[in-house]
Amino acid sequence: MKQVLLYSRSGCHLCEVALETLEKLQNELKDQQPFEIEVVLIDGLPELEEKYGEEIPVTVIDGKVHDFWRVDPERFRKALLPHQ
Repeated sequence: MKQVLLYSRSGCHLCEVALETLEKLQNELKDQQPFEIEVVLIDGLPELEEKYGEEIPVTVIDGKVHDFWRVDPERFRKALLPHQ
């Protein structure tokens, strides 16, 4: 199963939208390519705040940074389903 990590901040509207998009995609792709979503709040984590502070939300698929700021559904689908 693929692992999707979303680096986020408390009170971040773009982060909320990104999570909603990922949850919709999770439901849509559950039979083709299931994936788990983990949200990591970077608030108070200096290393992550320095690394991703200006790019939040950050989407990571199986340990590789996939996207910043927004989740593009088509690009995300292609990353999870490269054969289509």
